[in-house]
Parts: sequence; structure tokens; C-alpha cells
Amino acid sequence: MDLRNLPPDLDSFGRVSARRSMIEQELGADLSALSIDAAKLGHAEEKNCENMFGAVPIPVGIAGPLTVTLSDGTETTVYLPLATTEGALVASVNRGCKALQIGSSLSGCGPVRTASKYHGVTRSIAFQTRNQQPVTRNLIQEHEQEWKAVGEATSSHLKILSYEIDEKDDHVFLTIAADTDEAMGMNMVTIAAQAIGEWIETSFQPHPSAGVVGGVRFITVAANVDSDKKPSKRTHDKGRGYEASAICNVPSAIIQDVLKTTPEALLATAKAKLDLGSTLASALGHNCHAANIIAALYLATGQDVAHVVEGSLADTTVIEMRNSEFGIRDLQISTRLPALMIGIRGGGTTLPAQRQCLNLLLTNNSAFRIPHSELPPCRILAEVFAAAVLAGELSLLAAQSSHTLAKAHKNLGR
Repeated sequence: MDLRNLPPDLDSFGRVSARRSMIEQELGADLSALSIDAAKLGHAEEKNCENMFGAVPIPVGIAGPLTVTLSDGTETTVYLPLATTEGALVASVNRGCKALQIGSSLSGCGPVRTASKYHGVTRSIAFQTRNQQPVTRNLIQEHEQEWKAVGEATSSHLKILSYEIDEKDDHVFLTIAADTDEAMGMNMVTIAAQAIGEWIETSFQPHPSAGVVGGVRFITVAANVDSDKKPSKRTHDKGRGYEASAICNVPSAIIQDVLKTTPEALLATAKAKLDLGSTLASALGHNCHAANIIAALYLATGQDVAHVVEGSLADTTVIEMRNSEFGIRDLQISTRLPALMIGIRGGGTTLPAQRQCLNLLLTNNSAFRIPHSELPPCRILAEVFAAAVLAGELSLLAAQSSHTLAKAHKNLGR
């Protein structure tokens, strides 16, 4: 089948329909359920998916409200669009939101509190150096301003924030971290890294008169030190993209009335699951199911869902907070997400349905800014994601501590 040789007068919708018809005829398959409304197509066929012949609908549920105090002190209430086919997930996150929402008003400690920082989007460039690693390292450092200028010239939206140099055998790895503005930016930083790699290979060759054989050979623009779409201890420890955290005190009364468990049982489950179990498995992320919430939010808002791998490196902690005045045991739950690869421009974020979910998530504001907040939209998004993960973590811990996890999936997830 030649799915590219189509009548030139077809628009995107026509091309999608024509390809589907060709595949149905050639393979004898019924693909009618993959048909798509032209108004919902956007530019997916032109920019997001090659040989597009349809779309698979993913159910989207809503959880919330969830009130969050952002890192600049701005308080906002959000609703979470969660795209998933896993029954019980939306209900679980919704219960977590309810517990955090009611608990904040009872405890007097305020809503979920979030924080974030931007590490930049990374790419690692590999060079073979023919046993000249120290020389190459020195050259990279000495010519920093030159190769940075080469990379930054590839996009007016890119700024190199930092870099690291690693050496292994006869190879040198240059990992750059870049600010990619409001885009997630992997394509942007890859193009910059390609230009940098080519410039270094060309510029760092020895002069013939030096009598030195070889020089620097540019091997690849993506050498895995950045661990793009792969788990790594480096990403867990140092962060990548946006690092965000969320924390909240949960009163004992809410644990019992909303979460249907006890502080003692929840603490015991957290110790067994998050601490001991994760340690025995040598897990890079000590969390319950952070990837569940991140994947659902990524799908709904048009993020690159493969980056849920980095998102799964989260760490969740539960500690006891004794209220000496009333003799009540409250708990404090927190989560740290070291690597959220997110944006609000480009990629799937510009498709019609995903754009509306972003709009809904960020307080129904098409400018993607929380009123009165000075934070950039992407940092707001990262902090809201952290708060959402916190709600999901709390609810699952409660379900496991009350031994109702299997029952919930039996009732809602079959």
C-alpha cells in the first residue's frame, strides 16, 4: 500500500479517510471505529502522526476540586482531566482530592503546598576521542561560549543553562541543559545538540603539522547520559525538565471519615510499601503509582506520554505529626517528582481536545496563567501535576491500608 500517493486536492480529513479505506480494502479489516470528526482533527495528520488513518478515543474523567498554594503564594483551585482506560483510577484520585480539600479546612494548615524548579531539557552528545579525553574536555571548556552560541543560534526560544562532561573509555559525553521556553523542547534541544556536535568535530581536529593522528569524532546526538524516556539514577537524583513537589497535612478525622482507614494502618502500609518494599526492589522511585496520574494527565493535555518514564521516578513520604494540644495523630504526606517533561506549546498540546483539557486544568484560562500568579505557565503546570500525584498517592495508600484495593478494582475496574 502506498499511503502517501494520494490525490493532491484532498485536505487532512480526506487523506485520513482515504488511507483508512485503502487499509480496510487491502487487509479486509473493519476500521470504522477509528473514524474521526474533522473538527477534532486539528493538524494531527500534518504535524503529529505520519500515515494517519484514524484516531483511538481515550476516555477522559474529571477529579477535583483540589486547592493548591503555589510556590509564589498564589492559591488556586483546579480540576484534573484524566485520560485513562483503567477503571477506579479517576475515582481514586477524586477521593484523594476530597481528603486533601476537606482536610485543609479542618487542620488550619491550608491547602496542598507546592514548589518547583527548572533544570532544563537535556541532551547528551557522544564523541570518540582516540584516547585524548583530557584534551577534549579542556577544549570543550575553553570554547564554551563558541559552541553555546552555535547551539543557541538554532532557535530564538532556546538558551543553554548548563552543561556536564563525562568520560568513559575513549569517549567524551557532553550533556547540555537548555531552557526551551514554553515548549517541552526535546526536538529543539536535539537540533541544537546536532549543531554543537558537528561544530566540535570540525573545530577540534588537530592541525596536520602537529603530527597527531585522529581527533574528535562526533558519534551521536543522543548518547543516553540524558536518559531521555528511560529511568536512571542520575535523573532521579539531579532532576530533568521540571522538578516539582507537593506536601500537605492530613488530619486524623479525615483519614478515618473520608479515607476509611486509620493513621496507624496508613503509616504501616507506607513503611512496608514505600520504604522497605521499594528498597528491596532497588526501585529508583519510592512511590505508589505516580506514573498512573502522570500518564493520565499527559494524555489529556497533549504531552509526550513516553516521558512518563521519568515521571515514575517520584518519591513519596508519609510521616506522623502529633497534635500535642488535642492528642490526635495527624499525618503529613509529600511527594517529589524530579523529572516532569512538559510544555504548553507545540506537539500534542496544540490539538483541539488536548488544548481544551489544558485550558480546563489551568483554571479555564486560555492564556494558561493562574490569576495573580507570577509563575511561568509551565511551572504552574508542574506544580499542579505534583498536587495531583499527591492526591493519587494518598488515596492508594489508604485503599491498601484498609484492604479495599482489590474490592475497588473488582467493582470499578473489571
